[in-house]
This record gives sequence, C-alpha cells and structure tokens, in this order.
Amino acid sequence: QSGSDLLEKINEMDRSIPVIILPGQGDIPTAVRAMADGAYDFLEKPCAPNHLVDVIRRACEKRRLVLENRRLRHRLAVAEAGALTANILGEAPATRAYREQLARIARTDLDVLLVGETGAGKELAARALHAQSDRKAGPFVAINCGALPSDLAGSELFGHEQGAFTGATRRRIGKFEHAAGGTILLDEIESMPVELQIKLLRILQERELERLGNNTPIPLDIRVIAASKADLQAEAEKGTFRQDLYFRLDVAQIEIPPMRDRLEDAQFLFRAF
Repeated sequence: QSGSDLLEKINEMDRSIPVIILPGQGDIPTAVRAMADGAYDFLEKPCAPNHLVDVIRRACEKRRLVLENRRLRHRLAVAEAGALTANILGEAPATRAYREQLARIARTDLDVLLVGETGAGKELAARALHAQSDRKAGPFVAINCGALPSDLAGSELFGHEQGAFTGATRRRIGKFEHAAGGTILLDEIESMPVELQIKLLRILQERELERLGNNTPIPLDIRVIAASKADLQAEAEKGTFRQDLYFRLDVAQIEIPPMRDRLEDAQFLFRAF
C-alpha cells in the first residue's frame, strides 16, 4: 500500500489520528495532496532524526489533547444526561432502584407507563427519561389529560385544518405533531375520554395521525410516556379504560415509590426545599 492509501484507511477509522508521511520520493504536489487529505505533516527523506522526533512529539501531544477533550465532552454529556435524575433525591434502596430503572429505560426508545400517587413525581420522571434519551434535543410536550376541554380535546391533541368545524379559522398543529422528534407526556391518562382513547390507540399502533378535516396520514416520530395515579389494569377490567390501550401503553412500566416506602429520604427533601 502507498502512504496515501494508508492515510485514507486511517482517516476512515479516526480523522484525528496524526499521520506523518515520509515518502520514498517526495515532491510539492504530493505534499500538498497529503496535507489536504488530512496528514499531520509531510517530511522529505533524508530527515534529521532530531527533527523527526520533534514532529512525533508534537503529534503525540496533539493526539493527547484530542483524547482528553473527548473524555471531558463525554463526562459533560453524562453529567447533563444525569442532571434531572440526580434531582430525584434520596438514598433509600427504593429510590436508588427507581433511579437505576429510569436510567436503563431512558436509553431505549420504548414507550413508558409511569404509575405513582399524586405528588410522587411522575412529570419529573418523564423529563428525566427524555433528558437521558437520544431524543433529548427534541421537544418535550406535557399534556394533562384531565384538563383537556371535552369539545376541543381532539383539536388540541391532533390538530385541525381550516374550516374543519365552526370557529376553525386557520390550521392548527396539535400537540402530538408538535412533539415530533421528541417525547410527549400524557399525564392523568386514566381520565382521557373513551373516544380519544380509540384515536390514541391507533396512533400508538400506526405512528401516524390525521388532522381533523383532513384524511392524509401524517407520520409521527415520537416517544409516548403515559402517567397515571390509578391502576390502569384494574380500570381496564372494570371497563372504564380500554384494555387494548392499556396493553399498548404497558410496554415498559415504572412504579414510582411513594414517600412512605422511603421515609429515610425525608432529610434530603427537607434540605433541598
């Protein structure tokens, strides 16, 4: 192989590896081409040993700085990703296990069902999942299903076209479409009206929606996190929540421990607040 061929192979592995070219025969066009292709330096033979050692020493120092910069960037990324999880305070066994479970599931792209009592921190958990996922650069959209106005809920979630109904004077992008590339949190999912549950089920299955007044499917690239203070399986058995939707949501379930199961964490919360 020629030096230029080897340089190309090394660049494919890592362009920041310093490569010093010492050709059998060198000329200015060859040197210019090598430097343009990413060579660190181009030396003509015969090369003074002291000069060669000096160039190698500088190349090694450059490589050391590149690797150190990568390590620091990685540590910063890990710290940023774990920042919200770190806000889940406490050192009780239940709290530590809960944080570890969040970190594990965050790295997947699975839809998640968060179950916990009122005030347990379901939205904080959802934000931590988003912040540690590959979608962290995308939007995080939180919706309180219990606060959706019944007459405008469909438009709020899925959007509508101009003229779709009385008062629809312009097109509206719904929350699901707005969350494209990111994460959507459906808080208090147990209070979602049945007719919206049916539409949500289809979205989860097909990963597409149709705005009100338009039959053209719109692809969706989103992660869905549902949160509930109720036992959705029990609600499904009672008939107050669609069973097929429950099974679709329950891909990865995280139970948020109540305070009574981690009383030793009270001191951490007291100091924080």
